[in-house]
This record gives sequence, C-alpha cells and structure tokens, in this order.
Amino acid sequence: MPSDRAPRAGRAQQFMPFAALRGYYDLIRERERIVQPKHELTEEEALVLSKKLAQVKRRTMVRITHYDTDAYITTHGMVSDIDYAFRTITVVRTRIRFDDIADMCGEGIAEEGDY
Repeated sequence: MPSDRAPRAGRAQQFMPFAALRGYYDLIRERERIVQPKHELTEEEALVLSKKLAQVKRRTMVRITHYDTDAYITTHGMVSDIDYAFRTITVVRTRIRFDDIADMCGEGIAEEGDY
C-alpha cells in the first residue's frame, strides 16, 4: 500500500517553534540586566587570579566571570587567544580584559586552596 504521507521527520517540522520576533528575547534579557558597580579586587584576590591566568592555555575550556559595561556576566567556552601585551584573553569570540576578570575556573586551573 503506497503512502502519500510525508515522512515522520517532515511532519514533525511543521510543529517546530517559530520565532516571529527575532532578537526580541535577547532584548528582554538585556533589559533585565541589573546595573552593578565594578568590584575592585583585593591584593589576595588579584594574586589568586594572576596564578589562575598563568595556568590558562589556548584551546582549553574556561568559565570567566567578568565585568561587562555595567554588570558582571559569565562567559564560558574555549580559549582562542591570550595576549599578555594587551592584557586580554579571548574566549571563543569574546575579548576580555584582565582588569575586568573577577574569577575564573576551568580545566587545568587549580583552585585557590590547591596552590
């Protein structure tokens, strides 16, 4: 008995979500952002962060909490570049200044008590 119906995968596509307002949810998330003042690191925190930065290698997965314009955000992904001259680290396509980093963790990075 020949079937004139579309394959199951084709039928399922008609019920997939449709984003009529592209970018709307990103805008809403941006509006929900709470403005925070930048926290200056103590000497101890800066020393711990410096030791962690020294352990980071290219092509490793990291999670960095950093200050971005008016709030702290967390960026995670693979380190694509570390520029010690300009004091920046690039995670995927996000360039982060060393001075904006509040904390970081990832593979191959020892935690504070492990030094």
